[in-house]
This record gives sequence, structure tokens and C-alpha cells, in this order.
Amino acid sequence: MFRKAAVPTVSNGSYLQGQANGKLSSLDSGQPAQEGRVVLKKKVTLLRGISIIIGTIIGAGIFISPKGILKNTGSVGMSLTVWTVCGILSLFGALCYAELGTCIKKSGGHYTYILEAFGPLPAFVRVWVELLIIRPAATAVISLAFGRYILEPFFMQCEIPELAIKLITAVGITLVMVLNSTSVSWSARIQMFLTFCKLVAILIIIVPGVIQLIKGETQHFKNAFAGNDASVMGLPLAFYSGMYAYSGWFYLNFVTEEVENPEKYV
Repeated sequence: MFRKAAVPTVSNGSYLQGQANGKLSSLDSGQPAQEGRVVLKKKVTLLRGISIIIGTIIGAGIFISPKGILKNTGSVGMSLTVWTVCGILSLFGALCYAELGTCIKKSGGHYTYILEAFGPLPAFVRVWVELLIIRPAATAVISLAFGRYILEPFFMQCEIPELAIKLITAVGITLVMVLNSTSVSWSARIQMFLTFCKLVAILIIIVPGVIQLIKGETQHFKNAFAGNDASVMGLPLAFYSGMYAYSGWFYLNFVTEEVENPEKYV
């Protein structure tokens, strides 16, 4: 006697298969969850989703990138042009990901979309590079900036020890890991609080600048494109710094299954 093979409930990189009619059912449809299937709780509301996007875009990059852009462009006018172009490209990317988030209601972001479009091998290579190279490097940059900014007020008169920065960085990474592993709700609350703090910090920089412009302090905008000519090697580095500062618009798609009503919010 042969045992009947179990019918798989998930296709290769596709949505959950339906019953005999062969219809596909998305994860957030009105149908009841299948018995024994693990699903993510939908705890990301509109406000939490906005805080995720703003909190990831306004990060260490916005405080680090301006120096690199201005240095590699050579003039104020060219640096503002790079900022504008990078912002437009990021906007197009965000709009595309919003469309993908409403069509493919599964978490995973880049990995999920490459899996659906090109199959498991390119998706595996992409997630492998993301986990071993891209994400650790980005996390290291953000965490080291966090450690330096935290210690800056305590070392106003001297150089910050590198060991102290690394220790604070390690503590910060550990706390974030524990918090995200413990509770989605608390992670979202902390995310909203930190987003508010980042917006306040940005306003502290922007508002005095606008006040100075109103007072007539516009000497840096006279002959804005005068200065050192941007080199061929410098412009790509400037664009990379600008795109790094804007990066983060795709992070909500990593938790699509946890978003309430993604057709409305994503």
C-alpha cells in the first residue's frame, strides 16, 4: 500500500493555493486562516507605518551625506541639483513599491518580488547578499554614527575614544535586536517616539536656516555653481551619498503582512 502524497499548500514563490477551484487567495483576504498555518499579526497601523518610513529615511544618513555631496560636487548649486535628482528617483521608487505592496501582499520586500518575478535562485542570491554584505554594512554605519552622537556631549573638549564608540554601538544593536524580538507593538511605539525625535532634530536645523534666508543671508547662493568643477569620479559618489540619505522608502514592504489594510496604507 502506498501512502498518498500530501498536497503542498504553498506554491514555489506564489500565493497560497486555493481549493479545488484553483483560485488564489491572498493572506489578508476574508477567508479564515487554514488550520496549522502560521500567520503574522496585523499590528502595523497607518501611524506606525508612516513612522517606519519616516524613521528609516531620517536616519544617520541625513547627517552624514551632506558633507560627501558637497565635497564631491564642488559647489552649492550642483549639490542642490544632486539632492533634487536623488529625491525624484527615490519618489519614483517609493511609488513603484507602493504598487507592489498592494499587488503582492507578502512580507519580504526585495526578496519576495524577485522570487515572484524571476524565481528562487535570483531571490536567494539577493537575500544572501543582503544578509551578509549590504545589511551588516549599513547597520554598522548607522550604529557607529549613533554611538558617536550619543557620546559627543560627554567629550566636548577631547576626542571620543574609539573603544567607547564601539561599546555603545554594540549595546545599541543588542537593545534593538531584543526589542524587535520581544514585541511588535513596543517596537512600533519606540519607532514612533524616535521618529518624533528625528523630526525635532531636523526642524532644529531647518528653522534657523530659513530664518537666516529671510534675513537676507543668501551670499552662498550667489554664483551657486561657481567653485571646483565636479569630477567624473566625484559625481557618482555624490549621487551615492544622496541616495543613501533618502534610502528607507522600501522598508514598509518588508512587513506588508503585518499592515492593517495594505491596499489603503501601503
